[in-house]
Amino acid sequence: MTREEVYESLNEVFQNVFDDDTIQVHDETTANDIEDWDSFEHINLVIAVEKKFQVKFTVGEANEMKNVGEMVDIILERMPQ
Repeated sequence: MTREEVYESLNEVFQNVFDDDTIQVHDETTANDIEDWDSFEHINLVIAVEKKFQVKFTVGEANEMKNVGEMVDIILERMPQ
């Protein structure tokens, strides 16, 4: 899967979790950029991303990701081939 394909799928996940079809994420997107992205929704988002891509984040990774680009890097490293 290419980075672009990961973003296409992530857009769907973010749109579903935050119930907003206008969300389009990119490398620099952070919780500050999405209105309802709080600590509770972060947990829901991480779970949804893990399901979608069949990957697991460590607790540290889930808490320390600075932006969506870091999430994509981890997804691409861990995705089943």
